[in-house]
Amino acid sequence: MDLTLLWFLLLGVLLAGYAVLDGFDLGVGILHLGARGDEERRVLINSIGPVWDGNEVWLVTFGGALFAAFPEAYATVFSSFYLAFMLLLFALILRAVSLEFRGKSESAAWRGFWDAGFSAGSLLAALLFGVAAGNAVLGLPVGADREFAGTFLGLLSPYALLTGSFSVCLLALHGALYLQLKTEGELQARARLWSLRAFAAAAVLYLAVTGVTLARLPRALENFARWPWLWSLAAAEVLALAAVPLALRRGRPGLAFLSSCAALAALVGLLGASLYPNLVVSSLDPAWSLTLGSAASSAKTLRIMTLIAALGLPLVLGYTAYIHWVFRGKVKLDSGSY
Repeated sequence: MDLTLLWFLLLGVLLAGYAVLDGFDLGVGILHLGARGDEERRVLINSIGPVWDGNEVWLVTFGGALFAAFPEAYATVFSSFYLAFMLLLFALILRAVSLEFRGKSESAAWRGFWDAGFSAGSLLAALLFGVAAGNAVLGLPVGADREFAGTFLGLLSPYALLTGSFSVCLLALHGALYLQLKTEGELQARARLWSLRAFAAAAVLYLAVTGVTLARLPRALENFARWPWLWSLAAAEVLALAAVPLALRRGRPGLAFLSSCAALAALVGLLGASLYPNLVVSSLDPAWSLTLGSAASSAKTLRIMTLIAALGLPLVLGYTAYIHWVFRGKVKLDSGSY
């Protein structure tokens, strides 16, 4: 296999892993202020407490892999989204600080402040991820010199804000489904209600995003005409989303959560299918787009990276599976909890 294609696929795996794993962390944060009382909010925080920082490693690894495998694309993307990335870092740092500091104070006012920070950081991060995906599909104003020629406000187009809103609702759904696996009693029942409401909002926004994409962005469908088997990704996305309410109706939140995981992974696949063979699409001139070939590192670099990935990726997958297995089951608060 062409090493540039291999690394394009590996980037997709890393991004899908982050969406699935840190997606429910962000979803729990979005829903955090919906909990009633200090104890319920502690339960929500402790549902992700043992795993949230490990889940974010997937994003760091994705950024490192993009830098090493496709440095030209990395440079263009980070210069294009510079202010947006600063906001994202602020949101992720605010989440982490809020998680750690909330339990260090007995003051109800300070706890409320950190609760708001945790929820706001999660909401902002989820929105920015969706906006970034929308702009990737739309294309960026990149010139022949591979420099970004737009503005931050230009990234906030109606389509990008629509995809950002969809991202928020989908991750809220993912987090609510996860909470059903980690909570009991009244809180679990409320998490089920959150799941149904988030699903309704996500389904409406999914139809809106799909409709606008089909009507206004025919370029995003070029690869689907070239390789019709890619439509199986779209079918998998629809089926996975449709399975969520059916599983909830049958009282199987675990199956609903797995369906949500599949839906997020399929969305990452659809994003990759709409971009290939580009990494950055220029909205000014398609000839100025950064492709796998034009943005890639040397063949030697890619071979060394492939060897490292072959050794390291199984360890990461094994560690992730082990941690989630160890901390499986319902949340129980004790003296060591957040």
